[in-house]
Amino acid sequence: MLIPLPAVLVSCAAEGFDPNIITISWIGIVNSEPPMLSISVNPKRHSHKILKKAGEFVVNLTSEDNLKEVDFCGNRSGRDYDKFKEMNLTPLPGRIVTIPLIKECPINLECRVRQTLRLGSHEMFIAEIVMVHADENLLDDKFRPDIDLLKPLTYCTVAREYRGGLVKIMGRYGGVAGKK
Repeated sequence: MLIPLPAVLVSCAAEGFDPNIITISWIGIVNSEPPMLSISVNPKRHSHKILKKAGEFVVNLTSEDNLKEVDFCGNRSGRDYDKFKEMNLTPLPGRIVTIPLIKECPINLECRVRQTLRLGSHEMFIAEIVMVHADENLLDDKFRPDIDLLKPLTYCTVAREYRGGLVKIMGRYGGVAGKK
């Protein structure tokens, strides 16, 4: 019932494996200093082995323009498909990690795994964000993502559907509750 969730493409690669992409919606920020996030992956997934071996990955944030790629990469196994090739996605070298970024995604977060937790059906990879790449055309004058321009793609797990963008601004942090 926690909806919506971001629908991201996580790229991964390791020795002995072709580069792969997995669609993830179980993702979230878990720390500010240093900046860290978590992704959860079922160990049955092909990408799980790659993530465990590599110890690093790239979170590629998506927009409405990436819907077809997000759905394809979430419904096809990297055991059977070269997802970069099938979806005509352009791999770009990371600056810090050895994992490719996806050029067609507006924001890319290079991540290094700091800890893993086996939680039951999934394993959580807690990773430090070591480099951020962003399409400068989608940033505001303070170099923050402009949500209206980004048009983020989200996923609603209960309904099993993708949703585009976020609608209207309802308030600003610290300004809704009023000042004391």
